[in-house]
Amino acid sequence: METKIYTLPELPYSYEALAPFLTENQLRLHHDKHHSAYVNGANAILQRMDKANKENSDLDMKATLKELSFNVGGHLLHSLFWENLAPTGESGAPEGLIARTIDEEFGSLERLKKLFTQTAVSAEGSGWAALTFCKATKRPLIMQVEKHNVNVYPMFRILMVLDVWEHAYYVDYRNERAKYVEAFWGNVNWREVNRRLEDALAH
Repeated sequence: METKIYTLPELPYSYEALAPFLTENQLRLHHDKHHSAYVNGANAILQRMDKANKENSDLDMKATLKELSFNVGGHLLHSLFWENLAPTGESGAPEGLIARTIDEEFGSLERLKKLFTQTAVSAEGSGWAALTFCKATKRPLIMQVEKHNVNVYPMFRILMVLDVWEHAYYVDYRNERAKYVEAFWGNVNWREVNRRLEDALAH
């Protein structure tokens, strides 16, 4: 059986497409260095586990699985992040199902932005803000993720994520996370967010 590994996805736009929100330099460092490191880290752990299985040797499962969760979480969240960003000038506004859902749950887009922004700015250390969807209650919920894998709502579908690790913005914004979060709203790919919500309801 062919061994499957994680791969670094290509960006769905050019490295210059998100400026001035994110410059080419910032985007190259984030995608090519940091995201790539999580992909390589996850694959290295899988290789270590395969080797141990073939040799019937012991592994520190607690440490191994914690490390795997961290790297796989980093890879998957980054993959979602790139897709829910739109090139500058192409963001638009929420339409269709996502617009109605935001209004029903939060009252307005401005209210969602306020709560999501507070979530992103207040994340301790390194982490993420996410808009998720709970199929059991049929409602969107905001999630604050520590690192890549702590405080995650299992099985909730992620509609939109924002990376607030310093590596996501330190070139362009230095240590001013709030300015980075504010600028994010000009590059949200609402069509992709809507597609994810439609897919969550359909499956």
